[in-house]
Amino acid sequence: MTDWDLFATPAPLINMASRSFARLAERRIKALGFSAGQLPVLYLLRDGSAMSQKDLTLFARIEQPSMAQMLARMERDGLIQRTPDPNDGRSSLVSLTEAALAKLPMAREALKEGSEAALAGFSDDEVASLIGLMRHLNQNLDRMVAAEVAS
Repeated sequence: MTDWDLFATPAPLINMASRSFARLAERRIKALGFSAGQLPVLYLLRDGSAMSQKDLTLFARIEQPSMAQMLARMERDGLIQRTPDPNDGRSSLVSLTEAALAKLPMAREALKEGSEAALAGFSDDEVASLIGLMRHLNQNLDRMVAAEVAS
């Protein structure tokens, strides 16, 4: 039996980096009242727009029950508000509160500083290459998930 080097393949390394980024992000934005798990929602609503919970779930790639729990916590914490959807009486639209919108620039700056520190020593070309590779990887993974769901 040959030795199995788990860290000689991309998946565990990507997972480890992702977990580290999430831990660091959590520490950097916690004082602002945000959590790393909320970042997809904060990003999607950053311009003051409103989206349905269903659309947030789809775009953020979060399971419906998890999204419902997260939105309930965000509403409790004064980060989001819900308004009736004028196109669907059974649904509501979710948007960020003024308080959350006011804190977003500070959160964005904290995350940017963390990302820059994590990428210290990388050239601009290496960062661009890494981003391109990760986008390509995620496109492949999206296709694989869609194919599994369809079958």
